[in-house]
Amino acid sequence: MGLLNSLANFPNLKKFWRNWSNSQSPKRSFIQWSIGAKAILLIFSLLIAIVSSYKLLAVPELKPGDLATFDAIAPRDAKVVDSAELQQKRSDLIPRTSVQVLDQVATEQLKKELKKQINELELLATRNKSDRIGPVNLTTQERTWNSSQTSEERKEWVKGIMDVSDKMLSQGLIKNLAKDQLKDSAYLHLLSLKGNKSAKTLGSKLIANTFYGKSNLRHDPGKSQQLLEELITKQGIPKIEVKQGDLITRKGEVITDKRYDVLDYFGLIKRSPRPLAWFWSFGEALASCFILLMIMRKDKPSLKSKHAVLAFVLFLIAQIAKDWFGAAISPLQILVPPTFLLSQGIGTSTALAWMSIVSLLWPVPVSGIGEGRLIIAALTAALVAFQGGHMRNRAQLLQIAVLLPFSALFLEWILLKTEIFPSNSAWGRLAPNSEALITEALVLGTMLMIAILVLPIIENAFGLLTKARLMELADYERPLLRRLSREAPGTFEHTLMICSLAEEGARSIGADIDLIRTGGLYHDIGKLHAPNWFIENQDDGINPHDELNDPFSSANILQAHVDEGLKLAKRHRLPSPIADFIPEHQGTLKMGYFLHKAREKNPNLPEELFRYKGPIPKSKETAILMLADGCEASLRALDIETNESEATETIRKIFESRKNDGQLVESNLSIAEIEIISRAFVNVWKRMRHRRIKYPSFSRKSLFSN
Repeated sequence: MGLLNSLANFPNLKKFWRNWSNSQSPKRSFIQWSIGAKAILLIFSLLIAIVSSYKLLAVPELKPGDLATFDAIAPRDAKVVDSAELQQKRSDLIPRTSVQVLDQVATEQLKKELKKQINELELLATRNKSDRIGPVNLTTQERTWNSSQTSEERKEWVKGIMDVSDKMLSQGLIKNLAKDQLKDSAYLHLLSLKGNKSAKTLGSKLIANTFYGKSNLRHDPGKSQQLLEELITKQGIPKIEVKQGDLITRKGEVITDKRYDVLDYFGLIKRSPRPLAWFWSFGEALASCFILLMIMRKDKPSLKSKHAVLAFVLFLIAQIAKDWFGAAISPLQILVPPTFLLSQGIGTSTALAWMSIVSLLWPVPVSGIGEGRLIIAALTAALVAFQGGHMRNRAQLLQIAVLLPFSALFLEWILLKTEIFPSNSAWGRLAPNSEALITEALVLGTMLMIAILVLPIIENAFGLLTKARLMELADYERPLLRRLSREAPGTFEHTLMICSLAEEGARSIGADIDLIRTGGLYHDIGKLHAPNWFIENQDDGINPHDELNDPFSSANILQAHVDEGLKLAKRHRLPSPIADFIPEHQGTLKMGYFLHKAREKNPNLPEELFRYKGPIPKSKETAILMLADGCEASLRALDIETNESEATETIRKIFESRKNDGQLVESNLSIAEIEIISRAFVNVWKRMRHRRIKYPSFSRKSLFSN
C-alpha cells in the first residue's frame, strides 16, 4: 500500500512539463511557435545528432595495434595497396612536387619598377648633373653614354631593355638567384642591342638591380597535386603481394598496418554498430540542441523560430565541416565566424553556449587536431562573443575582423615556440608550422570579413537586429524621423521624453537599451497620417475631435495611427522587432475618453468597441515603453511643488491599471522588475522638474551707469 500511495503522489510528467514551461520563475512564458517551425527545428536537431553519431553505426572491430582474435588465411591472390607506405611516399614527394607558375601581378609590378628606374636614369641625363645619385652606380663611360643619347636612340634602347626583361620574366624568376648571375644573363640577352658596350652594361645593371631578390612565381596547388599523383603513378603505388593460402595473421598476434590493409581488403575486418555508444552520442547531440534552445530563449525571451533555425543551421554546418575535413580544417575557422554572427544577432549568452556545445561535440578525435589549438579557438571565440555583442557600429566590426585573427596567430606562435609544456602534452600537439598558422589567420580574417558583408543579408533573412543596425536606425537624420520632427514636432518631443523614461527603465532591469531606444523613436510614426488629430500637435488649441463630435470616428482615428504606423514600417523596411513597438505599446488599452463620450448616449455600449486591436506587449521592452507612454503625460502634468512620494504614487497607479487590465501578462516582467522600473521613472521625473535659477534682469542703462 505504501508503494501504491507513493506512485499516486508522484507528479504527472505532462503536468510537470506544463507547469515548468509556463512557470513564472523566471517570468518567461513558453514560446508558442507554429507546428511548421517546430518541425523544422526538430529536423535540424535530428540531422545534427545523426552527423555527430553516424560513424558509430559501422565501427571496425579491430584497428592497427590490436591483437588478432582469429587466424586469417588469404582466400585468393591479390595485390593490396600498402596505405602506410603510400602515405609515407606522399610525404616524401611533397617537397619535390611544388609546381611554380607565373604570377602576372608580380610580373607587371616588376616591369613597372624597371620602367621607374629607366625614368630616373633619363632624368639624370636631362639635368646633366654629375653629382646626382642615379638608380645604379654608373661608370664614367656609362655616364657619358647616358648623357649623349638622342631621344630616338634612348627610345630604341628602352624598348630593347623591356624586350629582354619580358624574355627573362617569361622564364620565371627565383628569389635566391645571385645578382651576378642576373647581370650576366641580362648582358647576354642584350648582346644584340645596338650601341656600344656601355649601353649593354648599363641595361644589365638596371635589370639585375630590379629583379634581384624578387620572384614572379607562385605555388599552384592543383598542378602540384597533379604532379604528385603522376610521380606516385610513375614510381608505382606500393602494394603488398598476397598469394592464396598465405597466412595473414594468427590469433593473438599484433595487427600491423600491412596486415590491417590485407584484412580490410578481403573484408575480414568486421564493422558493426555500437548501439549503446551510438545512442549515447545521438542523445548527447539531441540534448545539446535542446539545451541551446533553452539558453537562447533565456537570452532572448522574444526569440523567434527563425533565430533558432539560424543557430541550428550554423551548428549543422560546423558538424559537417568537422566530419568532412577532419584535422585539415582549423577549429578557429569552425568556431569563430558563427560565434561572431550569433553574438551580433541574438546575444552573448547564445554565442557562448553555441561555441561551448560545438567545441564539446567533436565527431573526430580531438587529439587529431591538437587540444591546444581547440582551446585557443574556444578562447578566441569567447572573446568574439563578449565583444561582438557590444559593438555598436560597422567600423568596430572591421577592427575585430583584422585584429582578432592575428591575436590568435600570435598566441599560437608563442605556444609553438616556447617549451613551457612537455611535447606529449595538449600544447605539445600544436602541429602546424609557421606558414600554416599564417595561412590560418588570413583565412580566418577573410571569413570574418565575409561574415560582416553578409550580415545585412542574414539580418533580413532571419529577422535579426544587431547593435550596429539599431544605432543606424536611431539616427535622427533617418528620413522617417526627420519627417516626424518636421511634420509632427509635438509627437517628436513626446517621443523623446518617452525614450528617456523607457531607457532608464530598461537600464534598471538589464533589458535591451538600444532596442527600446530605437523602438521608442518609431512607436508613434503612424501619427504622421494626421498629426493635428493628436493633442501634442495642436498649437492653436483647436481640437478636431470636438468639431467631429463622433466618439466612434475619433476611436477609429486613434486606431489608425497604429495601422498607418505599421504600413510606414513596412514601406520603410523597419525590422520586425522595431515594428512590434507600434501596436504593442498600445496593446488592447481602452480609449477611455471616447468610451465615456459614447456611453453618455448609450450606457450599455461594450467597451471592446473602444479598445486598441493589440497585440499586448510580448517582450519586456515593449511593455516598458507602454508604461512610459502612460506615465509621460501624467508626470508632465504634475505641479512643480509635487514631492517624490506623490510622483511615485502616480506612477504606481498607472502601472497597476496596466497590470489589472491584463496588458503585462505576456511581457515577462516580474513584480520586482515592475517596482524597479517605477523607481527608475521617478529618477527621470526628478530630472524633468529640475529648475534653473532665475537671474535678475538689468536694464541696459544700469549695466553701464557705473
